[in-house]
Amino acid sequence: QESILFLAVSAAAMLPSSAPLHEALGLGGFNFDNTRRNQVLGAQGVAAPRVKKTGTTIVGVVYKDGVVLGADTRATEGETVCDKNCEKIHYIADNIWCCGAGTSADTEATTQLVSSQIELHRLATGKAPRTITALTMLKRKLFQYQGNISAALVLGGFDCNGPSLYTVYPHGSTDSLPYVTMGSGSLAAMAVFEAEYKDAMSVEEAKALVQAAIMSGINNDLGSGGSVDMLVINKDGNTVLRNVVRPNERKFRKAGGYSFPKGTAKVLTQTFTPLSSLPIDVTTTRSPAAMEVG
Repeated sequence: QESILFLAVSAAAMLPSSAPLHEALGLGGFNFDNTRRNQVLGAQGVAAPRVKKTGTTIVGVVYKDGVVLGADTRATEGETVCDKNCEKIHYIADNIWCCGAGTSADTEATTQLVSSQIELHRLATGKAPRTITALTMLKRKLFQYQGNISAALVLGGFDCNGPSLYTVYPHGSTDSLPYVTMGSGSLAAMAVFEAEYKDAMSVEEAKALVQAAIMSGINNDLGSGGSVDMLVINKDGNTVLRNVVRPNERKFRKAGGYSFPKGTAKVLTQTFTPLSSLPIDVTTTRSPAAMEVG
């Protein structure tokens, strides 16, 4: 025990005192230093910003020969629609895809991380990845951060065990069901599934059901909108169906567009720093010759 304590103290003494532990160790990952900062500011009476409500409708359904995933395409910043045609169905592997709801940066970062891990796993094993493997990686990552990663996911895939469909909640809990919904429009979409779902559907029946579920979310939830995206996964691969339905296209556009006179947006401050005044540090290193040993 004394030797272990000595090694721990020695390792701690070697770390830079100013650097956070995860950076000093080169571990990477998410950084929640601002959480401690916010706690200090809250104790001093500074009001924390209100959490923004996110909006999305994502669904999935298992049919006779595979899985159909669906999502709307509206991205919001609070009460502002910032993107009418974003992509919420993320690539994990050729046979595994994932719909994301919540904070877009978290869903994209999490799915990209797991996608790279799945590819390394495929190269190491020489076999097509299983959906349950991606599910395990996702749930472990989200559970590790105790819900601080705002990513609610619908995972679907087709592997040696056939089609499978899962939901993954931000805290890491999961469900395996024949039809699932997530996001702020999930209740409206689930109402359609509960009324219309049946076993052993054909692919066309499944696509029509997913389209109806997403349209229900778009029409009944202010956080969902844009158009309907779908993706079909089966033993033959995947088929991406982008903008299957665009129900709310803008009907009126002003002739000639809109013009704003100069000065409409007031400039509050303006500064200029010439490049010549900036310090420049030039370090020259000599490359070894072709036959020279460095």
